[in-house]
Amino acid sequence: MSPSSVPSSSAPSSSSATSSPSTPSPRTTAAADTLPSQDISAEVLLEKYAKGGERTLDDVRRRVAHALAQAESPEHRADWEARFLEAQRRGFVPAGRIASAAGTELSATLINCFVQPVGDAIAEEEDGVPGIYTALTEAAETMRRGGGVGYDFSRIRPKGAAVKSTQSSASGPISYMRVFDRSCETVESAGSRRGAQMGVLRCDHPDIEDFIHAKDQGDLRNFNISVAVTDAFMQAVEADAEIELIHRAAPGAKLRAAGAVQRADGMWVYRRLRARKLWDQVMRSTYDHAEPGVLFLDRINADNNLHYCETISATNPCAEQPLPAYGCCCLGSVNLTTFVADPFTPQARFDDAAFTEVCKVATRMLDNVLDVTLWPLPAQAQEAANKRRVGLGFTGLGDALVMLGLRYDTEPARAMARRISEAMRDAAYEASADLAIERGAFPLFNADLYLSGGNFASRLPPWLKDKIRAQGLRNSHLLSIAPTGTISLAFADNASNGIEPAFSWRYTRKKRMPDNSFKEYAVEDHAWRLFRHLHGADAPLTEAFVTALELQAADHEAMVAAVAPYIDTSISKTVNVPADYPYPDFQDLYALAWKSGLKGLATYRPNSVLGAVLSVEPVAQPEPLKPEIGPNQRLRVERLPKPVLASLRWPSRPELPGGNPAWSTMIRHPHGDFALFVGELPAEGPDAGLFGRTLPFEVWVNGAEQPRGLSAMAKTLSMDLRTNDAAWLRLKLDALATVAEERAFEMPMPPLGEPRLFPGVVAATAAVIRWRCEQLGALQEGGPTPVLDAMFSREEPRTGTAGTLAWAVDVDNPATGELFTLTLKEVSLPTPDGGTVTRPCAMGFSGNYPKALDGLARLLSLDMRVLDPGWIGMKLRKLLNVGEPLGHFMAPVPTLFGERRQQVWPSTVAYVARLVIHRYAMLGVLDEQGYPLVDMGLLQQAPVTSANRSAALAAGVPAMAGKKCPECGNSTLIQRDGCEFCTACGFVGQCG
Repeated sequence: MSPSSVPSSSAPSSSSATSSPSTPSPRTTAAADTLPSQDISAEVLLEKYAKGGERTLDDVRRRVAHALAQAESPEHRADWEARFLEAQRRGFVPAGRIASAAGTELSATLINCFVQPVGDAIAEEEDGVPGIYTALTEAAETMRRGGGVGYDFSRIRPKGAAVKSTQSSASGPISYMRVFDRSCETVESAGSRRGAQMGVLRCDHPDIEDFIHAKDQGDLRNFNISVAVTDAFMQAVEADAEIELIHRAAPGAKLRAAGAVQRADGMWVYRRLRARKLWDQVMRSTYDHAEPGVLFLDRINADNNLHYCETISATNPCAEQPLPAYGCCCLGSVNLTTFVADPFTPQARFDDAAFTEVCKVATRMLDNVLDVTLWPLPAQAQEAANKRRVGLGFTGLGDALVMLGLRYDTEPARAMARRISEAMRDAAYEASADLAIERGAFPLFNADLYLSGGNFASRLPPWLKDKIRAQGLRNSHLLSIAPTGTISLAFADNASNGIEPAFSWRYTRKKRMPDNSFKEYAVEDHAWRLFRHLHGADAPLTEAFVTALELQAADHEAMVAAVAPYIDTSISKTVNVPADYPYPDFQDLYALAWKSGLKGLATYRPNSVLGAVLSVEPVAQPEPLKPEIGPNQRLRVERLPKPVLASLRWPSRPELPGGNPAWSTMIRHPHGDFALFVGELPAEGPDAGLFGRTLPFEVWVNGAEQPRGLSAMAKTLSMDLRTNDAAWLRLKLDALATVAEERAFEMPMPPLGEPRLFPGVVAATAAVIRWRCEQLGALQEGGPTPVLDAMFSREEPRTGTAGTLAWAVDVDNPATGELFTLTLKEVSLPTPDGGTVTRPCAMGFSGNYPKALDGLARLLSLDMRVLDPGWIGMKLRKLLNVGEPLGHFMAPVPTLFGERRQQVWPSTVAYVARLVIHRYAMLGVLDEQGYPLVDMGLLQQAPVTSANRSAALAAGVPAMAGKKCPECGNSTLIQRDGCEFCTACGFVGQCG
C-alpha cells in the first residue's frame, strides 16, 4: 500500500491522557475472565519477571505502576499509579525490561535495545563516531545493563583496503563483527539475559557478498544480520543493471591493479557487478539459512519524522525500531484480545473506545520510562532527552482476528488490522500532544519541519496535525510493533505474538529443572483455549483458526503492508514458512515488500542446513574414547566420522495384500522346538541380476516353546534386513553369534542336518538366519555401507579404571516373576557449536530376566551408536506393541515431570523399550513418543503437505532444525515471530 492511500480519521476522540486521571471503561471480554490460567504462564512469570516475594501478575504490575508513577508530580502520583495498574490489568503489557527491572534494585536499564555507532578507526573518534574498540566497549556496557544493540558496520573499510599507518591491508568489517560476536557471547546481561545484536551492512559495501554468506557455516551466532538496501539498488535489480561497490577508504595496491578506481566525488569503486546477481544471493541465502533480512534504507529515512535532524542506517536487533546513533527502544504492547467482546459469535466486536483509553495511558507510561530508567551510556541519555522516542504497539492481533471470526489471510482481516492500527496511532499522538502542554515538547521539535516533507507525521489526519501545531509533541516517535515472546506467555495467556498469526495452537514445553530433569507443561494459544473453554473440546474450530505455517509468504507480507502506513517506526515481522515451501514462491518476497513501501522484512524457513544434532566433521576414523574426569564422569568422543546421510533412506515393511514367500525351518533347543521364518521378496533394480533373485526382508518366530524375548529380537533384526547394507547385517549377526545362556547345546543345521554346538538359543537362531541370508547373497562383500558409516563407534565404548556414570532402572513384572535392572551406558558426543550431547551407547540387564533379551540388548546397543537418533527411535517404537501371552503387567508410566501413573504393558520388552525412550527424552534427543527432535536424513519421513499440516500443528509443534537450544541442548532453536523458540522443548528465548 502506498502512503498516499492511507485513510485518515475525521475527528479526535473525546478523552486524553492529561494530568487528571479519569475512570476507565469496563472490560469487554467477560468470557476470558472465567478462563483458568495456564501453569506455564505462572512459571514464566516467576522465572523471568517476579522479584522478591512477588507471586502474581498483579504483584508485578503494582511494582511497575509504582515505579513509573515516580515520574509524576507528588500530588498526582497516587492517582496515576492506580491508573497505570488498571491499564495493565486491561491489556497494556510493558516490555520485558520494564517488567523485570522497574522498581527493583537491579542496575539494569528499562530499555530493550539501542543502536550504537561504529567508526573505521581502531579506537579514536573520527567524524564524531567512536572507533571500533571504543564502540565494542560501549556495546559491552550496554549489554551488561540488559540492552540489545544494533550496529551499522558500513563505515569499516573493506577487506584489502590500504592501512597507511601500518603499511598493511585491512581485514574488513566481518572480521571485526566476529570480535563483537565473541564479546556478546561473553557478557551476561542484567537478569541473565543473553545479549542480542543486529549487524547491518550497506548493499554497496565492497564486502557485501561476504556479509551475505557470513552465517552460512555457523559464524556470527550472536548476531542477526540485515542488508541495508537503497532504492537505487532495487531499481538496478528490476532493470538487471550493474551497481558499484564503493567505499571512501582507498583500496590496496592489489585491488587497484585489479581495476579499482576513484570517482569524482572521492569515493572508491572497488568493483562492479550485476545487481540481480547480488539480490539472488540475498534471497537464496535467506531461503537456505534464514538470513540476511533486508532494510529498505531510503524508505526508512524518507518516512522518518526527524528527517530534518538525523540519518538512520541501522535498527535494533529485531528491526521494529530504525534508530540513529545511541537511539533507544522504549517499548510496550497492548493485548488486543482483551478488547474483543462476544468472541466467536456473529456479534463479536472490537471495543475501540476502551482500546483508545488504554493506549493513551500506555503512552504516558512509556514517556515516564525515559525519566526513571538507568542509562548505560551518557550519550544514550542525551539522545533520549532530545527526542523522547517511545514505541507503543500491539500484540495478539492473530488471536483477536480469530475471536472476531476473521481469517488472517483475508481482506476483512487486513481491514480490521488497519482500523485497530489507526486507532492506536491517533490515541498515541493525541496523548503525546496533551503531554506536551503539561511537560513540554521534545527539544528538537520544529512544527514546520516535523509536519512536512512527505514523512509519516505529514500524513497524520488534519485534526491531529492542527493539535500538534498548537500544543507541540512530547515524543518524536510513538509507535512500534515489537515481538512479545515471553511477556505474552506471562502476561497475556500466550496470545499470538505481535502482528503475527498463531504459530501453533498447542505444544509441550519441557523445562529443565535444577536437578537436570525436565518438567512438562502444556502450552496453549489463548484464542484456542478460550474457544475450547466456551464450546468444548470436541467442537470443530471455525474457519478463522489458521496458523502461520498454513499461510503463503505473500499473505504475511500483505498484513504488514496493511498495518505499516499507521506505524511511525517499523514492525517486527518474521515470515515463517515451512521447510518444503517452494523457492519460486519465496524468491520475490522481499521485492514485493519494497514495492509495498515496507521498511524491511525477515524470513525463517527451518531446514537441516541450520543445525544438526551431532557434528559431522569429516575424519577418517573416530578418535579414541576418553573418560571425563570429575564427579559427572562419562565416556566422551572428541570427534565424529562423517556419515553419508543422503544414502540412509530406507523403506518400511511393504504392503503385501497378496502375501509373500517365506523360507522356514525348525529351531530345536533343550526346552522345546519353534519355527523360524525368513520372509523374502524379489529384488528390484540393480540387485535383481540377469535372472532375478530374492532377498530377505524380515524374520519372525512362532511356537509356544520359543524363549521369551526372542520374537522381539527377530522384530528388530527384520529392520536391519531392509537397510541394503550387507556389512551392517553381518555386524548384527556377528553380535548375536556369541550370546551365551545357561548351557550350550547341539542343534542340526541346514541344509543336511549336521549337528553344531551353540552357546545358546539366540546364537543358534542367528546362525540359521545367517545361513539363509548367505544362500540368497544378502551378505556378500562390497557395496555401500551407509548405516555402518554412520556409527560413531563400532565397538562398545570401554571405560578406564576410573569408570563412568550410567543410567539404571528396575523392572518388575509380577506376571512372569521377572525382577531385573536395565542399565544404559552413556557417552558424550560433540555438537556443532562446541558443546556436547549425551547419548546412550550400550544397554544390558542384570538379575532375573529372559536370557534372550541379551540378544536384543546387543542389537539395540549397535543401533544406539548410529549418529542419527531417528534410527534407534524407530527400533524402539516398533517394540512398544510387542505382546506376550500372560506376560502383560501393570507398571508406572515414565514421564519427565515425575507423575506417578500406572499403565498396563503388553510385555516386559514393551516396557523396557518405553524406559529407553524415556531416557532419550530426558537427554533431549528423542521425544517421549520416540521420535527424533531433528531429522538428520536417516529415515524416510512422510512428506508434510498442506492437507496434513493443520493436523500436525494442532497436535503440537513439529521439531525443526535450527541453532542449539540453551535449555534442552538440541539444535532445534528457530526464529518464530521474531523470537527464539525451541521446537523440541518449547523454550522461548530472546526476541531480536
